[in-house]
Amino acid sequence: MRLFVQEEVWPLKTVFRIAHGARTEARVVSVTLVEEDGTTGRGECVPYPRYGESPLSVIAQIEALRETIENGIDNQQLLDLMPPCAARNAIDCAIWHLNCKKSGKRIWELAGLPEPKPVQSAYTIVIDEHDKMVEAALEAKNYPLLKIKIGSYDDIDAIVEIGKVRNDANFIIDANESLDENGFKTLLSKTSHMNVDLIEQPFKVNEDGALRKIASPIAICADESFHSGRDIEKTVQQYDAVNVKLDKTGGFTEALAAIRAAQRAGQKTMMGCMVGTSLVTAPAVILANLVDWVDLDGPLFMAKDREFGLEINNGIIQPPKEQLWG
Repeated sequence: MRLFVQEEVWPLKTVFRIAHGARTEARVVSVTLVEEDGTTGRGECVPYPRYGESPLSVIAQIEALRETIENGIDNQQLLDLMPPCAARNAIDCAIWHLNCKKSGKRIWELAGLPEPKPVQSAYTIVIDEHDKMVEAALEAKNYPLLKIKIGSYDDIDAIVEIGKVRNDANFIIDANESLDENGFKTLLSKTSHMNVDLIEQPFKVNEDGALRKIASPIAICADESFHSGRDIEKTVQQYDAVNVKLDKTGGFTEALAAIRAAQRAGQKTMMGCMVGTSLVTAPAVILANLVDWVDLDGPLFMAKDREFGLEINNGIIQPPKEQLWG
């Protein structure tokens, strides 16, 4: 088997701005595994600077395992060799895809899952001038679930204004670690009249113990504080839900295990994603059938997507075509 790995740059339609920064392009790393008979499996990951990753560091991690991978490796062996990270995600998904091609079965058959159905995804309103955030929410009038990004205390006012013009919608509020206790309490107070389903990661990872002493009528979801199933023991003490992302868990294999671990612990689950092409999102769509909330709109922000990209209409995502993945 031969391994091919490369960085790819995909421009976005507009600036994607969150509390951790802004970007105008998606820098991804793609992995292709090719058997001697030409059978191929593909995977993609999105290196995330918040976790100390870059395309160069991810490629170096993958290259360090080149010989092992090319000699043949299964998903469980990969979990034993690499920690949860973006690099492992690309390899893990490429192995699953290769096995689908070799067996002639779809991914849900190999993973022992029900055949996936279309899922309703949230649509993200990124941080901007408040009037532009309101305008974006109005333009997304066909989306029943909006995810509003905020980066400071001041952005709470944008949420309130969006709530006035989109009282037909439900909301997920994503703070990306940008609030303190006062800001979080203000957020709860000012959004009490809105249909807010979930608030993501209000505090920094090392400060989220404060959640234990704040009574919230709205479910609180761990994002930066949750990477894989090993984090459940901690998050269950402070959060009501966890955001499962393939680039955090390190692939489809651990993401499935993490969802099941969270559900056994009584936590609700959301399937999230980084901003990348349909190839990085496709495995998450399969798992999205298992969770309470879905936030997989990443491909909608791409100026151009991969061939056979995901079909998304008003936030309803169809299962991936086999020509794309799985």
